[in-house]
Amino acid sequence: MNESLLAAVLGLGTGLALIVAIGAQNAYVLRLGIDGRPRTVLAVVLVCALSDAVLITAGVLGVGAVIEAVPTALVAVRVLGAGFLVVYGLLAALRIMRPGALTSDGAPRSLRLGPAVVTALALTWLNPHVYLDTVVFLGSVANQQDGQARWWWVRGAVTASFLWFFALGFGARLLRPVFSRPGAWRVLDGVIAVVMLSLGARLALGG
Repeated sequence: MNESLLAAVLGLGTGLALIVAIGAQNAYVLRLGIDGRPRTVLAVVLVCALSDAVLITAGVLGVGAVIEAVPTALVAVRVLGAGFLVVYGLLAALRIMRPGALTSDGAPRSLRLGPAVVTALALTWLNPHVYLDTVVFLGSVANQQDGQARWWWVRGAVTASFLWFFALGFGARLLRPVFSRPGAWRVLDGVIAVVMLSLGARLALGG
């Protein structure tokens, strides 16, 4: 295996290890993937994957050092992100108690394209951990590679993001038979509410 290919494989593995975790963004993509229209799901997974690509590239170009030098910027993002996550978590909790939010076949009403994209952008860009994980951490790991191997590492990490979000967004539809029952949606929204509220509280407390 030559140096460039090895760097790409390492980038792919590191990217997947960091991205494949239960979090606000993944919980949202999962729910939308089960319920959403293909065009909406495509737009959202592209927002998530392209955002990661931009942030990882920014880290390689040295933006991570700027973020570490201006911690007040992350504080502002943390406050806004905490507020957004708490509101989203409360909405998920309300869906559990409001059967009227479900359609006649037991599924929730699909989110429109515009609001779905805005929500994905907020969950991505208002999360300070995204900057620490992608810009600072992945950027610093990429910069440990020599010469052009650094950009092959970046290609691997970006590929990991695209693979994961497309698999999650479009693979979630396989769960639709399970979610033909209203009770399954209430369980999922309960999990999402716990995840969002926990992350929101953690951010609010500076975690």
